[in-house]
Amino acid sequence: MTRVVLLGSSPGPIGSEAGAPPVPPTDLPLPSLPGAPTVYGRLLQQLASLDPEPVTIARPADAAAFRVQPARVAESADVAGDLRALADAVAGSTDNVLILPANALLHDELIYQLTKAKRGAIALILREERDENAPEPPPIEEAEPEIGTAVLEGLPQRTRAGRGRVISVGTAHHAVTRPNAALLGPIHVQQKHVATLAEVARELADLVHLVGPEDDVTELLVFGLVRRGVSVGVRGRRDLFYRRLHDPAEAVAALAEMAAFNEDRARLDNAVKGADGFFTTFFVSTYSRFLARWAARRGLTPNQVTLISIFTGLLAAGAFATGTRPGYVAGGVLIYFAFVFDCVDGQVARYARQFGVLGAWLDATFDRFKEYACFVGLAVGATVSGQFGDGEGVWTLALVALALQSVKHLLDFSFGAANRRKPPVPLPTLELTVADDRPLREALETRKLSRSGGVHAMLRFWARAGRFRPMHWARKMIVFPIGERFAAIALVTAFFDPRVTFLTLIVWGGVAATYTLTGRLLRSLA
Repeated sequence: MTRVVLLGSSPGPIGSEAGAPPVPPTDLPLPSLPGAPTVYGRLLQQLASLDPEPVTIARPADAAAFRVQPARVAESADVAGDLRALADAVAGSTDNVLILPANALLHDELIYQLTKAKRGAIALILREERDENAPEPPPIEEAEPEIGTAVLEGLPQRTRAGRGRVISVGTAHHAVTRPNAALLGPIHVQQKHVATLAEVARELADLVHLVGPEDDVTELLVFGLVRRGVSVGVRGRRDLFYRRLHDPAEAVAALAEMAAFNEDRARLDNAVKGADGFFTTFFVSTYSRFLARWAARRGLTPNQVTLISIFTGLLAAGAFATGTRPGYVAGGVLIYFAFVFDCVDGQVARYARQFGVLGAWLDATFDRFKEYACFVGLAVGATVSGQFGDGEGVWTLALVALALQSVKHLLDFSFGAANRRKPPVPLPTLELTVADDRPLREALETRKLSRSGGVHAMLRFWARAGRFRPMHWARKMIVFPIGERFAAIALVTAFFDPRVTFLTLIVWGGVAATYTLTGRLLRSLA
């Protein structure tokens, strides 16, 4: 479960005309949607699977309208009251917390992406588009802190984001160095940081004299979390829609704009893992996502697709075992499609939201099973063909390839387990009353300088090299991921013979093991 808190008193649009207060989201209809729900009613429908009775914080004059819906309402007269009510709503919670403005119009997929993020906390941001021809900005340590003056889509640009997280946030009282983003509103906080969230909300409520009329509750919360050392990740809207609505004209315009977005395509694209290897990215995922959607719409489960992948892999092993050229070619084609279905099962799970322990176990275990079955099939085929005498040498190569791959998997598993036990590196903290974010920046620079030499320098150089696309893909391929391994088995066997296939697996696998082991030793030392 997820505890949901809706903010029914978010400020009006920046730059709106005086004397034109925003319309409450309970009175904002969405006429082009089925049933013409209000903005608030639609949001409650979207959040029902997360929290059937979310807490809504509203002004006393609007509280009665919010109570018509199935939600708990906490009345608040001002921003300080909003913060205290939010702290009361999440205090002692053993669930994750999602905070949303009650006047938000957004896609279901965006809610899903925020709530399923693995980060301890994540905020939706709008980042400024950078002109590639513009000169490089000065180093951050030389820049002077400022209150953001630029405006992005009606929102003040008072956030500094970098390296996938929020670095600093400004308010009416607090300066931020070289802001480059605006916070849009939604925040998702994992249970481990909920106590810090409640504590920050209460402390900010006591500092309400430092809050200006333009300061938003969600912006203040992210400001407090960052200064308490919580790593707040960032996510842009990308291919999904989000907008806060303040009047009927905005609602009509936003509906027309949202209709131009293809939410299903975005959901399908998000079903594809973003960190796949070269072969998977360019020779499988370009079309496997459409197979996944086709399978999901016809009721196929991820486990059923996994069984198809296993069966296809066994057919490939059987074709290899014939020891004939047509068998080798057929085996190569079959092992390729076995890998395609292996990708499709995960994409079906992510697209259809069908996750389970059994599916994860089947997927992880039978990837190895299919691969090793093909090793056996290749060795049997080499023996049956008589091309290599009694085939003893090929069986030896098969055992070496199998042992090498097993050791590599063992190293991967053990390093991952050790890494999960490693405590995270704490981020610097700063008192909420300090107006300048310079001490925060100096602490980050000091930590950066402490890691400027030796092993840290080597790892940082190698990480920067990955920004170049050819180097990025070379690094992906050198570790010999499963896509490249299945491609090597398919292509080399189809054009050559099992002995050349095993030699390729051993040589490439040996290089991959050496590279991986070296990198993990360096990371362990660092």
